[in-house]
Amino acid sequence: MFSKVLIANRGEIAVRVIRACRKLGVKSVAVFSDADAHLPFVQLADEAHYLGPSPAADSYLNMQAIIDLAKRHGAEAIHPGYGFLAENAAFAALCESSGVKFIGPGSIAIDKLGDKRNAKAVAEQAGVPVTPWIKCEGTADAATLNAIRDIGYPVMVKPAAGGGGKGMHMAASEAELPALLAKAAREAKASFGDDALLVEKYLETPRHIEVQLLADEHGNAIHLFERECSLQRRHQKLLEETPSPSLTPQQRTSICADAVRIAKAAGYANAGTCEFLMDGDKWYFCEVNTRLQVEHPVTEQVTGVDLVEWQLRVASGEKLALKQENIRQQGHAIELRINSEDPFAGFMPSLGYIEAFEPPQGEGIRVDAGYAAGDSVTQYYDSLMGKLIVHANDRNSAIELARRGLREFLVVGVATTIPFHLALLDHPDVQAGKFDIHWVEHHMAALTRRGRDADAAVLAALMEYRRLLKVRAAQSKAGEISFDPWSSSSLPKLR
Repeated sequence: MFSKVLIANRGEIAVRVIRACRKLGVKSVAVFSDADAHLPFVQLADEAHYLGPSPAADSYLNMQAIIDLAKRHGAEAIHPGYGFLAENAAFAALCESSGVKFIGPGSIAIDKLGDKRNAKAVAEQAGVPVTPWIKCEGTADAATLNAIRDIGYPVMVKPAAGGGGKGMHMAASEAELPALLAKAAREAKASFGDDALLVEKYLETPRHIEVQLLADEHGNAIHLFERECSLQRRHQKLLEETPSPSLTPQQRTSICADAVRIAKAAGYANAGTCEFLMDGDKWYFCEVNTRLQVEHPVTEQVTGVDLVEWQLRVASGEKLALKQENIRQQGHAIELRINSEDPFAGFMPSLGYIEAFEPPQGEGIRVDAGYAAGDSVTQYYDSLMGKLIVHANDRNSAIELARRGLREFLVVGVATTIPFHLALLDHPDVQAGKFDIHWVEHHMAALTRRGRDADAAVLAALMEYRRLLKVRAAQSKAGEISFDPWSSSSLPKLR
């Protein structure tokens, strides 16, 4: 096992990796930008070192600076988290050539599977069905248009690299295609440094199913079952759960076996996720995420397997001690992403000072957070503040626990997606498991309708909080003992 690991990321995933390092007795090294100097991950790490200015290009995307810090401070390995450099084959190759272990698949595997076009070819070689597709560039030449006519409209335009829904656009007709190809290429270049594209058949009502993979460097590969990720907005996941409510036991066995075949065909090592689109009773391979996923905690909750721990173990050369026949799904888990966005204003990012941040607690509740009271959400990075993860005996119980957790999750100072998630979990379709990847967009108006009673309660709470802050400031000036207004016994409990 490594003695020291540098974490080339920030926020809640940096905290998550720090905890796994601590569990294994590995020293953690955090790196931070100007904007992140006071975030919890900087304080929690065994060491923390300044990386660069706030813009990601000058800090978390500065490959050479990260390598230099790792070598200067004796870190034998780098964990990239997700986002930033996590799926960057060039960074993995730079780590390899610098003698620093990249905690993830090797650069060859990332190059093979990180490019969606190459990944589809691997899946086809492994005998796994894929949606009809073609490679293309950012221009609609005659050959491209003819090939897309053979696929049939509507089609989906995607960047070959990266993920997170960036650069993805649906073209309903050939007239829309030239502008969308050019737009997708520009967005892909800006987000991933690569303007290569693919075009594939657009499925009208698919569900998004992904399979968690874990493989070592000795040829062993297993799956840790599937996650249902169909509740999305603009290709960004909102709620993830496991087991999927849309799979039969036989389908679950088959789709997970397909994912393992792809991993073995690619010579994959470390943690990864194989994504599928399910259309009726059939599924089609979509892509491989060559990294840890934001939603990995739901898999951990139902299997009892610490995925980050095993990332570290595999990267250090250990063989998988986990056997496929011993992996079981126990109960049901749901994850909700708590973003600093205003769902009542088109999900605009909400920036500013966090005056209060109190996550819920209790049996079956887990919160992975990257912020605390007194921190600030800035414009430089994504809006993910934390994740609420719940685990219960069955899906209905998990939904009820998630609703309670959301109602008890207190954030003051920035708008969050908490009220949107409550509306989502209240909807009969979601409670019945009847949805596809377009369901949220079709129901957005109802999900973002304000409730006057709830608005009045929130406004009253904020006014009371402001009043108590003034009282605290006055007492402090008078030399009296300061107090936390949120712990005052005189405050009514809001539910």
